[in-house]
Amino acid sequence: MKDILLIAAFALGGAACAGGLGAVALRFLRHRSVAVSLTVVAGVAVTAMLAGTLAVAQAMFLSPHDLTVVTLVVAMAAVVSLGTALVLGRWVVARGRDLARAARDFGEGGSFAAPPARPTAELAAVTRELAATSAKLAASRERERALEASRRELVAWISHDLRTPLAGLRAMAEALEDGVAAKPARYHRRIRTEVERLDTMVGDLFELSRIHAGALELTPGRVSLQDLAADALLGADPLARERGVRLCGDDIAHVPVDVDGKEMTRVLANLLVNAIRHTPADGTVAVSVGRSEDTAVLSVTDGCGGIPEEDLPKVFDTGWRGNPARTPPAGAGLGLAIVRGIVEAHAGRARVANVPGGCRFEVTLPLAGAADA
Repeated sequence: MKDILLIAAFALGGAACAGGLGAVALRFLRHRSVAVSLTVVAGVAVTAMLAGTLAVAQAMFLSPHDLTVVTLVVAMAAVVSLGTALVLGRWVVARGRDLARAARDFGEGGSFAAPPARPTAELAAVTRELAATSAKLAASRERERALEASRRELVAWISHDLRTPLAGLRAMAEALEDGVAAKPARYHRRIRTEVERLDTMVGDLFELSRIHAGALELTPGRVSLQDLAADALLGADPLARERGVRLCGDDIAHVPVDVDGKEMTRVLANLLVNAIRHTPADGTVAVSVGRSEDTAVLSVTDGCGGIPEEDLPKVFDTGWRGNPARTPPAGAGLGLAIVRGIVEAHAGRARVANVPGGCRFEVTLPLAGAADA
């Protein structure tokens, strides 16, 4: 028993010395290549075995021949182990370099393409994460391109819409200044109309900029959509009469909601004005208010004849106008974008769908107290 304990002690001592030297080496080489670290680990294992074997051999007083044989066997094992560690390390390093090259191409604005060679489990996990990040960035770049295209279209449309009334104002001002206006009062009324149109466009731009900047401040209070819809119908009645459009509000229920009354009135006004402008004379614009489970539903149905299916997802985009037949005589295509922004700020949703003879704009909002329940 003593001999076994003595052999174990000699082997442990030799291995511990080799392990200590290996730990020091790894500390100094921890920032080097994986291949170097693997070589050091293999060297530590072989050196520990060699040190323990030699210590035990010396203690057992082996003959010089036996000691040479043991040393040679251990040395050959060390050569094979170190060679294997170097090959494995170079393979891991090569997979890491392939992944780094793919990540570099991904970082330069391209999409991430996983290296063709099969990596280790850890590198495979990193590859999956990079692929997921690449997909998210691609979607983000696509949204950014869409927003940039929308912004450019908006700037072009705003420039066009501003140029038209400004040119008219300039011509009328020059006519009044030169005294060639046959009916100055008519020119004054026209100037007032154009100024009001410009004021509306500037107001819409300011409102939209607040929505996009997240600076829209809401003052929610308990109101009934029935009251808001009735007020909006009264406000839109003169425009409807002028265009020969009938307003229908027979299906309006009392539905309480917690909203900013001023902003929600703007939503209803924009929807009604949009519906009236796109409904032909003798057509009908219907407003309804009801409930659907735990949400309030407000809808405005017009008689525009419908919107092409491919354009439905774009209706609430900034500056969208669709085909020339739906281009309003005033405004810059901002009304529906403002509607969506205000509704989403109230944790609601705005959507549109075609119905026989026209389309239906629907706004859903949480019922009063639903958020606290």
